[in-house]
Amino acid sequence: MTTLRLILGDQLNPEHSWFSAHDDNAVYVLMEVRQETDYVRHHAQKIIAIFAAMRDFARQLRLSGHRVHYLGIDDPANRQSLTANLDVLLVQYSSCAFEYQAPDEWRLDQQLAEYASQLAIPGRMVDSEHFYSRRDEAAELFGERKQWLMEHFYRQMRMRHGVLMAGNGKPLGGQWNFDHENRKPWPGLPREPADWRSEHDHSALWENIRQSGVSSFGEPSAACFRWPLNRAEALQQLDDFIAEALPSFGDFQDALTYRAWRLFHSLLSFALNTKMLNPREVVGRAVDAHAAGHVPLAAAEGFIRQILGWREYVRGVYWANMPGYPAQNFFAHLRPLPSWFWTGETKMRCLAHALGQSLEHAYAHHIQRLMVIGNFALLAGLNPVEVHGWYLGVYIDAFEWVELPNTVGMSQFADGGKLATKPYVSSAAYIDRMGDYCKGCDYDKKARVGSLACPFNALYWDFFARNSQRLATNPRLAMVYRQLARMSPGDLQAVQARADQIGRSIEPL
Repeated sequence: MTTLRLILGDQLNPEHSWFSAHDDNAVYVLMEVRQETDYVRHHAQKIIAIFAAMRDFARQLRLSGHRVHYLGIDDPANRQSLTANLDVLLVQYSSCAFEYQAPDEWRLDQQLAEYASQLAIPGRMVDSEHFYSRRDEAAELFGERKQWLMEHFYRQMRMRHGVLMAGNGKPLGGQWNFDHENRKPWPGLPREPADWRSEHDHSALWENIRQSGVSSFGEPSAACFRWPLNRAEALQQLDDFIAEALPSFGDFQDALTYRAWRLFHSLLSFALNTKMLNPREVVGRAVDAHAAGHVPLAAAEGFIRQILGWREYVRGVYWANMPGYPAQNFFAHLRPLPSWFWTGETKMRCLAHALGQSLEHAYAHHIQRLMVIGNFALLAGLNPVEVHGWYLGVYIDAFEWVELPNTVGMSQFADGGKLATKPYVSSAAYIDRMGDYCKGCDYDKKARVGSLACPFNALYWDFFARNSQRLATNPRLAMVYRQLARMSPGDLQAVQARADQIGRSIEPL
């Protein structure tokens, strides 16, 4: 008589209390299933990274003396569904109980809760023991407020967990947020650190995935694969980031450049979101590095805000707004994604680089995602459902709980302002100010009209003109609408004509 314990592909935490003692009556189950590879089309590196990490996790559990049942993607006994496989395994192991860790995605939470409730044996969900906050904690904090603010949530988390605090409820350095100091373009120095991550050859695994009929896109890079395989590698990458990159992270976290694809970013989000790393230890390392004088306060705070603040906050937004959140479409945008989202082949240099990097590395940093790719998608009126599917599939760290609010709420403002206080859009001026993408581009960054005018410029003003009834009363957009009011009718008509032409001829841009 055994307890069957399910481990999902983003629950690879060897520190979980399940593994603190050996239980010969527990069987741990991990599955590679088409249910998870096919619900959205994923980047090849994302599939490889998760499967490789799952296999290594199962190997380590066995070495530690735990009983493990692993179903590979090509196993003849694999029914390619979590619950269908569980039906077989519960009988096979004469199970007297079923347990699973809390899923982070609503669809899996619903699937497994319903499954467990219908079993003839006890079925139980346990905590994943990963996050700082509960699923409902943000909703509880904000209550009935129509507008949630991440900054308020972030300050509460800082105080509750004693992070970068000076005592008496005051923040270290006298202010909570140093974001205004973290917006510098990168001049080329200090140099981007060498890639500190270990290499793996996953060619055999990739062939296994491909032969199993799993559809994907993007560059697999299976023979020179650098995403972490396990917790030990993730911890080493954390140490290397703290030592080599965090001191410069703050200054250049928003910088855009075609000369580097990582700059000083940590590349730890995949390890965090698969739970190889715990957010407390990541935040703790940054705090310690600042206390030791190795990292400026602005850099440490900016990095910590992404984890203790934003990451926890968007999770709360996700659970408060499901299941209807993916269908939100405040602006009624319906234009399909242009084909170059899947190739990176566009004459707009900023988009060509950001999309090309995403397809090559399954990664782009937050400003590339928000203010280049997402910016264009919103201004051009791309369907947010399709934009969400693309973001969810392309990025190595994209799991719905974290990706969906970032895309639907922050990037596309499709929720009408539940997450963001304004649409995050810009003309070419912002993109040029933050980096070197505009240099050498086919389009003129200063022109609004004409076939060689940067598409961002006309699309920007057209977006605010056609959405004035929805947005003109937003106090954060007052300056935009004052500028729009000063535009002559003829100039506005020319801008709108250029925007319409861009929309009708989006493929050859």
